[in-house]
Amino acid sequence: MSIDIPTLLKNNKNKIIQIRLRENKTISGILQNFDLFLNLTLADAEDISDTKVVKLGKTLLRGNNIITIVLPEE
Repeated sequence: MSIDIPTLLKNNKNKIIQIRLRENKTISGILQNFDLFLNLTLADAEDISDTKVVKLGKTLLRGNNIITIVLPEE
């Protein structure tokens, strides 16, 4: 059985996810919303790429910059 990406994202709204972006950036935050182009809105987002965590707050990530999405384990 396969589940499509919009269904996976819908099932993980209001949960903490990790996003790997181009240029080796990793962002963690609470998934608030998304669209068909995989543009994501995260609340309480943090850049966890380096040893120092940088708080970003509410953030919009463009889908064409996303390499991977890590969903919480259930």
